Amino acid sequence: METQQIKETIQMISEENLDIRTITMGLSLLDCITGDSKTTAQKIYDKITTQAAQLVPVADAIENEFGIPIVNKRLSVTPVALLAGSDPHPNFPQFAKAMDEAAKAVNVDLIGGYSATVQAGCTPADKTLMASIPEALATTDRVCSSVNVGSTRNGLNMDAVKIMGEVVKQVAAIDPVNAMKLVIFANAVEDNPFMAGAFWGVSEGDVAINTGVSGPGVVQRAIADRPDASFEEICEIIKQTAFKVSRMGQFVGKVAAERLHVPFNIVDLSLAPTPARGDSVAEILETLGLSHVGTPGTTAALALLNDAVKKGGIMAAERVGGLSGAFIPVSEDANMIKAAEKGQISLEKLEAMTAVCSVGLDMVAIPGDTPATTIAGMIADEAAIGMINNKTTAVRVIPVPGKTVGDSINFGGLFGRAPIMAVNDGDASVFVSRGGQIPAPIHSFKN
Repeated sequence: METQQIKETIQMISEENLDIRTITMGLSLLDCITGDSKTTAQKIYDKITTQAAQLVPVADAIENEFGIPIVNKRLSVTPVALLAGSDPHPNFPQFAKAMDEAAKAVNVDLIGGYSATVQAGCTPADKTLMASIPEALATTDRVCSSVNVGSTRNGLNMDAVKIMGEVVKQVAAIDPVNAMKLVIFANAVEDNPFMAGAFWGVSEGDVAINTGVSGPGVVQRAIADRPDASFEEICEIIKQTAFKVSRMGQFVGKVAAERLHVPFNIVDLSLAPTPARGDSVAEILETLGLSHVGTPGTTAALALLNDAVKKGGIMAAERVGGLSGAFIPVSEDANMIKAAEKGQISLEKLEAMTAVCSVGLDMVAIPGDTPATTIAGMIADEAAIGMINNKTTAVRVIPVPGKTVGDSINFGGLFGRAPIMAVNDGDASVFVSRGGQIPAPIHSFKN
């Protein structure tokens, strides 16, 4: 790197909240399948604690050596529903406990992969895992769960959508904090390093390192320095900034992989906000000229940002993957929280924004009495956006027992606080109870 680039990167880290948001080891557990839950659980623990033993020490050493903050160290594993093997009565919560104990043993922040991919249909194991999610999340501390209910290729599994509406309610009824660890996807990707939706897909190798970079503050500052720039100039500024951020992500990932003696896989180029001042995706949109996020023009501004980030990042990294784009989690973005508290942004506007950004309705708190069928309808709407537009979408909503619009819930730390947002009071129960599959769109058949 040239001297000026080094100076700029140092400034980004010290003044603009630039960091490696996560370094995530993907780990296949397919070789742990035995057909007996107790034996499989032990093999899960053994493989994780052996393979990931040095992940945190190596990440800490890189952080200290190069002065680059690495906020989270995580693991993602094979979707657990696949680990049942020939066991007719798999004890999935036992697998979750093994994952949790192993995560604590190697000192990673979170472990993702308590997951099922049911876009085309559910096996008995898939149904058993989905039913076990409330117990698994209630009895573990670091396990994250996800279910993929739709894809452009397969359409939407509405039976699974209905089930997951009920599961979200059950999870939150035990403790709404647990709902932060559950994501329902369409078009989930197999190499996502970000939680709570990370899992290690069956088409991946045995083990690899992925990194996720983040720098909303860096992008916002670069745009703010050019208040009269045209849209073409703004795009160029964002691309150049994303290039520098992504280059740092690749550097850290390759060093970590080399020291761990495992392959380096991908850089995820996502802009992931935190509640910290100056680390907001919503603030980027406001710096572009919107009075607040949610103003008419918000979706167009987000589309510009998302596309420019990807264009710049792709030039910087050998392999780009994961979700790669801009996240808009309500509770984790200071300016998004402010807009939600003032009623300046609605669920319907957030849904429109998810058509052009990464993921979907993310970290959204809703009244505790919201029916499970309404939550299922929200899942179906987001999944339909992903299916039709051939992109990843997801829902991470939190129905907070005893709370209603005007209240809020404080999750603390990076998870922030979430104002309870109003939900349309229409009834979706007949729609989501029809059952079956919403067919894949015609443009999915490209053989």
